[in-house]
Amino acid sequence: MTPDEIRESIEQALSGAQVEVRDLTGTGDHYHAVVGYAGFAEKGLIQQHQMVYGALGGKVGGEIHALMLKTCLPEEFEAAVAAEAE
Repeated sequence: MTPDEIRESIEQALSGAQVEVRDLTGTGDHYHAVVGYAGFAEKGLIQQHQMVYGALGGKVGGEIHALMLKTCLPEEFEAAVAAEAE
């Protein structure tokens, strides 16, 4: 999968989500994603990550060997992307 395909899959499943995806190794199977989504409110971290993994339809552990994931609310998205880029 490409970073754009991952982003599109998450955006389709989590309507209104903001998604930033980076290929960490250039091999097309190790990624870092930041996802900002209003639906994460009042959800625990594990539930948030399960929602993202669910959006990817079981591709984590298959096509996507590793996914480093940061989830947040939409108002925290820009700061989270900046912090993860450092």
